[in-house]
Amino acid sequence: MNSKKEKPILYPVSVAPMMDWTDKHFRFFLRLISKYSLLYTEMVTTGAILRGDKDRHLLFSPEEAPLSLQLGGDNPNALAECASIGEGYGYSEINLNVGCPSDKVQEGNFGACLMKDPDRVADCISAMDSKTSLPVTVKCRIGVPGKESIEDLSEFVRKVSLAGAKRITVHARIAILEGLSPAQNRSVPPLRYEDVYEIKRKYPDLVIELNGGVKTLEDISSHLTKVDGIMIGRAAYENPFLFSNVDRLFYQASPRMITRREVFDTMQEYVSKKTEQGEKPSRILKHLLGAFHEVRGARSYRRILTEKMHSNPGPKLLLEALESISPEYMDQRLETEESLSLTALESVV
Repeated sequence: MNSKKEKPILYPVSVAPMMDWTDKHFRFFLRLISKYSLLYTEMVTTGAILRGDKDRHLLFSPEEAPLSLQLGGDNPNALAECASIGEGYGYSEINLNVGCPSDKVQEGNFGACLMKDPDRVADCISAMDSKTSLPVTVKCRIGVPGKESIEDLSEFVRKVSLAGAKRITVHARIAILEGLSPAQNRSVPPLRYEDVYEIKRKYPDLVIELNGGVKTLEDISSHLTKVDGIMIGRAAYENPFLFSNVDRLFYQASPRMITRREVFDTMQEYVSKKTEQGEKPSRILKHLLGAFHEVRGARSYRRILTEKMHSNPGPKLLLEALESISPEYMDQRLETEESLSLTALESVV
């Protein structure tokens, strides 16, 4: 461990860790669109790291940074060891999952069920913080049944922040631990944004990030008047070009002169390279299905990929599918997306 603890970096916009979605292939693709948004790994359990193939779970390409390693577990010592290992692999920060409601995660006594035991979470954070110089962060829900009041959330935030959590990301729904699937838990419990705003008002010096139901640049801008950061989940996967303007609007970056065609030329090269290395093309191409959100030709594009990517696709399948999208759209610069809203947004951010 380095002797000097790194200060947390403020990330106005991040992409949520999502199992089976935010793997290295999707992260490579999204990095072509946004250079500065914080990305996350899929959740990796401590057992997978300590008893499995570390390189398979932890290696990533430099292009993916800044990248947070999300860990799942409830044993402070195991989490601390994994945090130290993660630092050695070059991650930007270490995040603890206290929000996943799946049955499998509950069987391991981690994820959202840990919100019942904030002292345990605090012990985990403290142990991790002691073994790495990287910022240690937490992603949680606003609560679970029996621990769902604003007072419960406030006490949870107080304890984990005192233990060393440098940023607390709050999904603004409670997690229903019985009777709902993970997918239903992302939509059925009502959003309670005001609870997250209240936590920021109560702890103005803490870095508080909001997650849940954010789908547009206007949503991001509005929430950022009340919290420090916004985490985008499904919208990032279903409409990745939403991030075309994020760097300029929320990171004050200079406009990039890149077109959609150039993004997909790079992805074609990436698919070819990874296929030669033995990767199944479908594992990459599935992440590109949502690339053209509500664009003419998108249905045909998705149909071609869906029908062919699992059955010995040719090396140019992606290019074949892209023929369904108009050349004019492909040759537009990325940052023309949602141009009608940009002037209004820039007056806010």
